[in-house]
Amino acid sequence: MSACLCLAFLLFSVVADATYIPRRSHHLLSSRQNRKTSKSNTELPSHFETRYFPQNLDHFSFQPESYQVFHQKYLINSRFWRKGGPIFVYTGNEGDIEWFASNTGFMLDIAPKFKALLVFIEHRFYGESKPHKLANTLGFLNSQQALADYAILIRSLKQNLTSEASPVIVFGGSYGGMLAAWFRLKYPHIAIGALASSAPILNFDNIVPSSSFYDTVSQDFKEVSVNCFEVIKRSWGEMEVFSTIKDGLQELSKMFRTCKTLHSVDSASGWLETAFIETAMVNYPTPANFMAPLPAYPVGQMCKIMDELPLEASNLERAFAAASLYYNYSGSVTCFDMENHTDSHGLNGWGWQACTEMVMPMSCSNQTMFRPFESDDEKANQEYCLREYGVKPRPNWITTEFGGQRIEMVLKRFGSNIIFSNGLQDPWSGGGVLKNISSSIIALVTRKGAHHTDLRAATKDDPEWLKQQRRQEVAIIEKWISEYYNDLEQEEQAK
Repeated sequence: MSACLCLAFLLFSVVADATYIPRRSHHLLSSRQNRKTSKSNTELPSHFETRYFPQNLDHFSFQPESYQVFHQKYLINSRFWRKGGPIFVYTGNEGDIEWFASNTGFMLDIAPKFKALLVFIEHRFYGESKPHKLANTLGFLNSQQALADYAILIRSLKQNLTSEASPVIVFGGSYGGMLAAWFRLKYPHIAIGALASSAPILNFDNIVPSSSFYDTVSQDFKEVSVNCFEVIKRSWGEMEVFSTIKDGLQELSKMFRTCKTLHSVDSASGWLETAFIETAMVNYPTPANFMAPLPAYPVGQMCKIMDELPLEASNLERAFAAASLYYNYSGSVTCFDMENHTDSHGLNGWGWQACTEMVMPMSCSNQTMFRPFESDDEKANQEYCLREYGVKPRPNWITTEFGGQRIEMVLKRFGSNIIFSNGLQDPWSGGGVLKNISSSIIALVTRKGAHHTDLRAATKDDPEWLKQQRRQEVAIIEKWISEYYNDLEQEEQAK
């Protein structure tokens, strides 16, 4: 099946009928579920100011409707900045920009050292940056328009600050990391470098094995406990039995402590898969609250729950108990509403991108702990996207627009100043750049890292490998900025 999981990357839809839904509508950061939109409750990080920038709807044509304007949200923090200093820009993902600002503490941590201005730009059509009053505009939701938004906003900001010589470095994680890398390639005259964390830019056009995502999730659990891996693998068969017996859904609802009786076994199945996949993504070495409140190394905690239950507990009961860690770590949830989901982070919109340009092939072998499946049927995918959005996917567009095939041969001839950071426990790492391409296009790979772990704020409990990774990133960024200022000084002297 094709998938664009999220940021997230990701997970399966919870449906109450047999309607075909391709896995390409997974996104990089959150579970692929039917969602109802709701306001994000993420608090704005301290010392950030919220601003709005008027953007043209379409940057690439000159028709009258192209000049329709929507207001793009961005956050700015000038606490440490001095005029002429660097500007660090986060290229927003598929969600509320406050969510990413709150979970990208690395930029705030290093801002004092560089005396940097911090800017977090929200992606068009996500969060508050939606052209609400403009009809029939979804066709302008794509990565190329988003990159142009960032370029225009950055140029305008520098002009308004009368600091046009300030060097810009773009940062991003997951889809935002993809955008950061692509921005450096498309707009090298605006950004002198990019830190692209957990950016699966090779997850297109079958450049990497389509099974890598589910292989990695399964390996994460297997490395902790083979029994844990086997329990999850056997639980799917036990769950299917409930679809064949009388009052099976009622019994399953009771076991899973649902708020209402389930309409489909698929709802419980998707709920479980979401928990295991997203926990593998955020298997951080310290407690975090990105996808959900979780303890340090939550995969290990899930396996501990499964392994320590009484012998008479079934595989499905063990799997449910482990998944409850993801959904109810606080212990305050009395029942689980599996078929009524909310979009608490403004993620609504990824389905369109997955049905147009973000076509990422995905499959799952019988060697994983999940139910196996082959790549989505292309005809069925097209029918789904036509039914939902009136469009057909363009599976080759991303590699046509940004490249990806033979990336080492291509980028070493013209690219520069990009850090690709990946943790091998991240399910999306299989689609990342894992080897150095040149002396200035660097791959920083950690064996224990999860989804953009390096972009999180530093804590006293961070392991040494993570501290070392961040020190490397800071040193490389420092080199880029130093080289830029040296070149700028020589240019001034030559006048």
